[in-house]
Order: sequence, then structure tokens, then C-alpha cells
Amino acid sequence: MKYQLLPPLSPEDFAALEASIIEHGVLVPVEYDEEGNILDGHHRVQVCESLGLADWPRFVRKGLSEAEKRTLARELNVSRRHLTSAQKRSLIVGQLRDTPSISSRAIAAMLGVDDKTVAKVRRQLVDAAEIPHLEEVEGRDGKKQPARKTIKTAYMPEPENRRELMRVAKGIRAETQKTRHAVRLAHMDMVAEKGAARAPEELGRAYPVYYADPPWQFGVRSEVTGREKSAENHYPTMETGAIAELMARLIGGETPAVLFLWATNPMLPDALRVMEVCGFAYVHHWIWDKEVAGTGYWGRDRHELLLIGRRGDVVAPLPGSQPETVYRERKGRHSAKPDFFAETIERFYPDMARLELFCRSPRPGWDAWGFEAGEGQA
Repeated sequence: MKYQLLPPLSPEDFAALEASIIEHGVLVPVEYDEEGNILDGHHRVQVCESLGLADWPRFVRKGLSEAEKRTLARELNVSRRHLTSAQKRSLIVGQLRDTPSISSRAIAAMLGVDDKTVAKVRRQLVDAAEIPHLEEVEGRDGKKQPARKTIKTAYMPEPENRRELMRVAKGIRAETQKTRHAVRLAHMDMVAEKGAARAPEELGRAYPVYYADPPWQFGVRSEVTGREKSAENHYPTMETGAIAELMARLIGGETPAVLFLWATNPMLPDALRVMEVCGFAYVHHWIWDKEVAGTGYWGRDRHELLLIGRRGDVVAPLPGSQPETVYRERKGRHSAKPDFFAETIERFYPDMARLELFCRSPRPGWDAWGFEAGEGQA
């Protein structure tokens, strides 16, 4: 059994083969070389002889070298056998000793194993001087190729050229970041678009970008005098619980999105609560400096907060494009926010579906929902 290169069948597998031959005969011909040596089918012959059979289907391979015969024996057998890691390694070792000039990928394809495993065994055999180190090997297509991939070496430029190298490298990195950022933006919009089927009836779809200025109802010390400058004098307000319930119904869920949510100093805990109820995690905030101080119990407020929350895998601004966290602009009519903030969001998320909640003055390129959104708006 010169070419029986795989381990013997287990008793269970041998019994199964015997039962198959008794019922169906020998279905796969036994392969021989010109000298009558079995290349493939040792166990089939063993079963036939044990059953007293004198003949079975035969196929003779001619003109093969010794290495080619062993390679064929391995290829024909390995696809029909369940081998342990140690048995597979033994096959790889034998094949590498027979054909060290064949690439690791080609040997892996022959034996149905991972090419990284073959490469690892090859290095071990080369280090042990059991097979030669070759500069070229033969690929699966029969063509010669380098045994190892060439390592491209970069040399440090002269000091006077280093600044230029750093400038070019910075430009390449910036372009790569822009490309990746654009892909992530498109993916974020696509995910939101697919979330339309799970969106509430009021909106009809999910959005990747939300911008909201809720009509917070402030607590006052005196219901008689404390409402003189209250928001209720300008538009209907809502209790925090009602705002949370409404926004959770409108924009809650699991679809990845970013939420920009306005809050005043005394309503900061309420805004964070609403953000959490809607499934968003607070990540940052911007500040609007109104230049003119208003009222307040612990301090005269002259700023408002624009909280930023994210839900799922959403895209942050490109490095270098972020605004400073404080923007200064004199306040105008009650509750009106500077265009700067919406324009900044547009710059971060161009060509994407955006929704402004509790909108009082719809913007081009935005969908709007709110008490003062106007006719024909959501």
C-alpha cells in the first residue's frame, strides 16, 4: 500500500463502506498506476477481498511521476474524508516535501485546507531545513510568482522635504476621511429610509436627522405675576410628560438618527429625560449666547443649550468641520433661534432627510412638524 497516504478508516466508516459495497457494488473505480500500485481505493479493495470478490471497476493512470502519484492520492482522498488537525498537517507536510515549488495557495486548494495553515507549515519546514527556501513558486495557473510578497519600503525624505511630505500626507488623509464620511452619511440616510415602514402615521417615515425646539412649560413662583413673560403668551406650551410622550411616539424607536434638542437652563433635566425616552444618548451640546440677559432665579440667563443625542451608528462631523461650542448672536423675537444652528446641521448632513419638530418657520430642504408649521406641513 505504497500510496495509502491517509490514515486508515475508523471501524464505523469501514463498516459503512462495506455495507454500501454489499448493497450497490463498487461505485467509484479503484485507480492504479502502470505497475499495478493502488493510487486510490485501498479500502474498497480490502472490502472486496474480504467479501471474496475477484473483480471491481479499475482505472489506470499513466505517465505520472512519483510526486504526481502521491499528490493525486492525497487530492482524491482528502475530499471524502473527515480529518483531524493533526492528520491535515501530516498531509500538508507530505505535499510540501513532494512539491515545495508549488505555492501555498495551490496546495491549499488541492487539499481543501486554509492557505495560511499551509504557509505556516512551509515556514516551519524551511526553518528546519526539510524543504528549500525558494524565491519563486508555481501558482494554481501554472505561472511562476514570488514566494513572498514584496515589502514596499518608504524612506525618510531629506529634512527640507519633510514639511511637503507631511502636507501631502495630510491632504491624502483628509480626502480619505471625506470619502468614508460620505459613504457613512449615505448609509445612515438609507437605513432611515428603510425605517419608514415602522414610522408613526403622523410622520409617515423615519428620519436620520431631527431638530426640535419643544414648547417647554416653565415652573413659576407665582401664577399671578410669574406668567407675565411666560412662553404661554406667545404659543401653547406643554408639560414635560406630554412632550416626552409625543416625541417618543413621533421619533422613538431604534432607527439610527441624531437629535438636536433645544433646552433652557431650568429645563435641562427635562430635556435630557425627553432625549432618553426617545432612545437617544446625550453626546454633546452647543451654546447660543443671546448677548442680552433675561430673567432667572439663580442667575439671569443669556444663553440656551442645543443638546445633541445619537441613537445607533450615526455619523459625527468630519474632523475640522465642527463649530466652536459657543455662538453669539443677539436674540430676536420670542423663541426664535438663529439660522446658524440649522445651517450648521445642514452642512453636516447635506442631501439627507431632515425633520424640524415644533417648527414655527419652515426652512427649505427640511420637513416640518408643529403647531405653527403652516398649511401642508406634517
